[in-house]
Amino acid sequence: MKTTFLGLGLLVLLFSCKEDKTDEALVNREIKQYTIEQFMDNEAIGGGSFSSDNSSLLISSNRSGIYNVYTVPTTGGEMTAITTSDSTSIFAESYFPNDDRMLLSADGNGDEIDHLFVRDLEGNIKDITPEKGAKSTFYGWSDDDQYLYFGSNKRNPSYFDVYKMSIDDFSSELIYQDDSGLSFSGMSSDENYFALTKSLNTNDSDLFLYDVKTEEMTKINKNQSKNSSQDFSNDNSEFYYTTDDGGEFSYLMSYNLATKEKKKVLEKSWDIMGSGFTSEGKYMVIYVNEDGKNAIQVLDSKTMKPIDLPDFKDKSITSVGFSDDEKWMRMYAGGSNSPSDLYTYNLETKEQYKLTDVLNEAIDVEDLVTAKVIRFKSFDGVEIPAIYYLPHQASSENKVPAMVWVHGGPGGQSRQGFSSLIQYMVNHGYAVLAVNNRGSSGYGKTFYQMDDLNHGEKDLQDCVEGKNWLASQTEIDGDKIGIIGGSYGGYMTMAALTYTPEEFDVGVNLFGVTNWIRTLKSIPPYWESQRKSLYLELGDPFTADSIRLKRISPLFHTDKVTKPLIVLQGAQDPRVLQVESDEIVAGVRENGVPVEYVLFEDEGHGFVKKENQIESYSRILKFLDKYLKNENIPSENKNETTEIEDV
Repeated sequence: MKTTFLGLGLLVLLFSCKEDKTDEALVNREIKQYTIEQFMDNEAIGGGSFSSDNSSLLISSNRSGIYNVYTVPTTGGEMTAITTSDSTSIFAESYFPNDDRMLLSADGNGDEIDHLFVRDLEGNIKDITPEKGAKSTFYGWSDDDQYLYFGSNKRNPSYFDVYKMSIDDFSSELIYQDDSGLSFSGMSSDENYFALTKSLNTNDSDLFLYDVKTEEMTKINKNQSKNSSQDFSNDNSEFYYTTDDGGEFSYLMSYNLATKEKKKVLEKSWDIMGSGFTSEGKYMVIYVNEDGKNAIQVLDSKTMKPIDLPDFKDKSITSVGFSDDEKWMRMYAGGSNSPSDLYTYNLETKEQYKLTDVLNEAIDVEDLVTAKVIRFKSFDGVEIPAIYYLPHQASSENKVPAMVWVHGGPGGQSRQGFSSLIQYMVNHGYAVLAVNNRGSSGYGKTFYQMDDLNHGEKDLQDCVEGKNWLASQTEIDGDKIGIIGGSYGGYMTMAALTYTPEEFDVGVNLFGVTNWIRTLKSIPPYWESQRKSLYLELGDPFTADSIRLKRISPLFHTDKVTKPLIVLQGAQDPRVLQVESDEIVAGVRENGVPVEYVLFEDEGHGFVKKENQIESYSRILKFLDKYLKNENIPSENKNETTEIEDV
């Protein structure tokens, strides 16, 4: 089965005397401040499927204000708009293997019910998975290029079956039916083997291979561990997977389908996040989560030696993909101070082309801040990693306020990629410390499991210790430190204001959980295979665990909140329901505490439309200027509403 490679935008940290001098020079020059409109005039690019003749790439871009689909010549040139939606974001999935038809995807304004669409050669777009309420996911192309594979929960909302669809008439047939939560995670190109996973908890899973001919199910792992399907060899003799069995970090293994022999293929000092072969098997791509950034290697699959990749100096390669004939590679390269640009590279001629320039030309990259990885000791001696952004203008004579940033999850990770919101805050004089509290992924399974069944407790104390670390820095005003986060990070914001009410001076809650009992009871049906795992980590709301879940849910303790709060929410959010934010706002307001609420009717779990991002980020900065910096804001903002505002 032909698939694509995915990656995250991250930064390689380089330290040198030259950079130290540059930083010193930046402190001594005026740093230009940019508006949120200027920051959001950056372009976000994603995807990169080569056309059958390698002449162009199919990509997604938000240059129109929401995501639409575009093509761009492989050697550079103007982007051509394929879709022109002004309401729902549309994403590029892939060119068809042998012609210029295109596979696209879109949901309903953030409801996560994705459908697959085909744009034909005449420009007509057709929904090929039109079942109402069913979610569909593209898995890849058949080896003979005559079919596409996709997953859908149209038969049973709780489970995803695997279908094979003809690319001629778009008729489909069921080829794997899931009735037990064994999630599809890969298939051999001859369709003889399916890789299936069974989630045990949020870290561990069992991995199985199903033989279609013999109907034999073989369990690959012997011990409880984190196991993930990666790929099959092109001759279908070997199955590749990652596991952390016997270690802290995931490493790459192979399994011989004939002899059932297992071999360790590759091990790093960090998690190997992903691995896969190119179409003809010439190259193997390895993704490593190296201290919050992607470290990518492209190996010659015969020698298992890395091939030389272009040098992007202070940027790092964050994602790669290949043409079917393996002659071209596309790459994204960026850093914490610059969004990732798209490049192509001819593996035969060694010619390289830059296809995009996504940073707004009005922004001087020297005014932006490169993140640094720091570590601090928490209350019990556990070492906590964090990513630190210090404004250029900060010094012991010019102390700046700061924000503790908490990632989503649980189990997420703050990484060294570009964030318009973080850079906007830092550019306007706020330091940001993105804390990877215990329970974050990427630092070993022991660290990952440290917050199981104690959310809002030890993980919250890690955030408080992050605040204490900030307060100890000579450039930081220790009396002006707030906390910000989205989803699980939004929960941590509310937990901080509720359970440690004097530690942080303000809170910014983006679509955060406030009532764990309701959230865990309202898990979308398509998360059924993960539901029990979440209950093991957080607690089962249908058991005595509900007592603890109520105790750690900020909604039931809003009387303790004393510090200013802003809440931002999408009305279409299927994960954290709007009522979570409605009720926390109402509860905190009863204390007479300043509360602002921004509600977007056309967003889901996260804001993807530029106009909404501009509104939300500008509201956050105005809130911080008013309640953290305590600045005199312009008169037109002094009477800013604290009522629910539909945007």
